[in-house]
Amino acid sequence: MGAHALDRDLAELAAAARAALVREIDASGAWAADPGWRAAFEEVPRHLFVPYYYVGVMGGYERRWGESPDRRTREKWVRGAYADAPLATRLRDGELVSSSSQPSLMAMMLAELRVRDGDRVLEIGAGTGYNAALLAHRLGDDRVTTVDLEPEITEAARRHLAAAGYHPAVVTGDGARGVPERAPFDRIIATCTLTSVPTAWLAQCRPGARILSPLATGLIALTVRDAGHAEGRFLHTPAYFVPLRGAARPDEDPADLDALPRPARESELLRFLLALSRGSLESREAYALWEREGQPSRERYGITVSGDREWAWLDDPEGPCAWPLR
Repeated sequence: MGAHALDRDLAELAAAARAALVREIDASGAWAADPGWRAAFEEVPRHLFVPYYYVGVMGGYERRWGESPDRRTREKWVRGAYADAPLATRLRDGELVSSSSQPSLMAMMLAELRVRDGDRVLEIGAGTGYNAALLAHRLGDDRVTTVDLEPEITEAARRHLAAAGYHPAVVTGDGARGVPERAPFDRIIATCTLTSVPTAWLAQCRPGARILSPLATGLIALTVRDAGHAEGRFLHTPAYFVPLRGAARPDEDPADLDALPRPARESELLRFLLALSRGSLESREAYALWEREGQPSRERYGITVSGDREWAWLDDPEGPCAWPLR
């Protein structure tokens, strides 16, 4: 079979796989808060943003790429590109430094961003460029800015976006500092985990702006009051992302975690509290709070930013269960 026919077959396979992915996301309810995102996922070809990726195998990773000389490998690459799963796209010394997030999680986050026509959006963490393409499809190229610290990541994202027909602003820089020259923004969405909310973001937001970001092992949704104040609660869903490059990495599990009862150690909700309170509460203090308050779900926690102070809290920003984040 000639290359042209093979390319056509792969294109048909990609279209069918993309349609199946959209149906899967639809069935999951991920964009129930804003079904308008369905059209973006139907139209934006994810495979153009992951010309290669890595899958875990015994003893390490296997590289799948779209230009493999083996047809079956290329078919696996296409199918994998449209699986509802995160894809490892960049490794350094065996450590994951960039990925394409699980599409259903991306859909949920975009729906929870609550964009409106005309909004200007800043994305922290360009990744492959796929999320920026989804935003650009919905809002238009001129309304979207994506930033990443690594030049090779932004260069690749820019190529992928152009190949798919999108041209948002792609900036190489420290995401913690935002992109002041493109401000003000109505929405900021981060695709990397933070340990606290950078104050520079608030100064680049319009009053009433919404910030959605992974923090600890959850997703915090903040409403910005002004350049010095923001507040909001966590969404219900767990979220695990690559840390923001250039920022301090969270510590490993506390050394005294083994002192807690086994069922507690295995609780995802307790681990969320441990991650959120790390550096402020000892593990046993966090466990005692968790038990006393009825093993609270993520939605009961929130974050307040006020001037140079930032704190996490349970139920009430001014209540007794609160601790500093910076």
